[in-house]
Amino acid sequence: MGIPLTDIEWKAKNEWLDKLLEQPQLMKQEIEQGFEAEVIRFSAEQDSFVLKLWNKSSRPNVEFQYRLLQALHEQGVSVSRPIGWGMNADGERALLTTYDGDPLLKVNKEKVKQMASVLSGIHRVSARELGSIGLPCCEFTNYFFPGVGDMTKLSSVLSGLLRQFPVKQEHLIHGDFHLRNLVEQKNRITVIDWTNGQLGDARYDLAWALVLLKLYVSKRHADWLRAFYLKERPMAPEELEAYEAIAMLRWILLARRGGAPSAPVFLERMNVMLAGNGHLSEMVLSELLPG
Repeated sequence: MGIPLTDIEWKAKNEWLDKLLEQPQLMKQEIEQGFEAEVIRFSAEQDSFVLKLWNKSSRPNVEFQYRLLQALHEQGVSVSRPIGWGMNADGERALLTTYDGDPLLKVNKEKVKQMASVLSGIHRVSARELGSIGLPCCEFTNYFFPGVGDMTKLSSVLSGLLRQFPVKQEHLIHGDFHLRNLVEQKNRITVIDWTNGQLGDARYDLAWALVLLKLYVSKRHADWLRAFYLKERPMAPEELEAYEAIAMLRWILLARRGGAPSAPVFLERMNVMLAGNGHLSEMVLSELLPG
């Protein structure tokens, strides 16, 4: 299970990694074995670390993630501290960070308030504050809706929304803010998996978080997140509703391709959510998700 840390050629590292490599024995526990990456927890006498090892078919920019985490950690954003990044002999990229707790699986109103504070803190970060780390600014539709042209109805609705509410790529966004990308330790919530970190639209980032929370947890939790976030960073209601519609369209695209949990109960909830959105209220899921 996993590989020794000494088998990795470290391209960048800090002093913690040097001390870790001197440890005669480390406890090792596989956290997750996914399609694209393996995640392993290493425990020393007092501290724990997480190694994420991507397979060769997945080619994330791990150097960028390392430098982004460095910059965010220095600014006090709630992220894991990066320890090192490198590559093994098979060309698989690796990122080592601090271990910051277990997945945030159960949330109450207070936890949602913390989530809102963390997300609004991310959106306060400007490209200027991140210096020269090379924050990407991706074309919105190509990045978040690849191949959407194959779904004519969905593509048409999306294009209309983006014409009416153009994307504003002005803030750092996480790109996939949801419970599985949040961990908690000693009442501190930390955001993990910055694969989609980029200069983007905070309205979309919040909307995506709201849609997933409403769909997979409850409308009440999503309402809490919206209220707490907007108290810290106000947004025009009509713009946020439009971007919630855009986020729903993305979920539908992913569900169509098997990239999102879409059990019957979630399809039923999505139909309710479509009916409740002013931009999508006349549609039903069967129109957008054929087959």
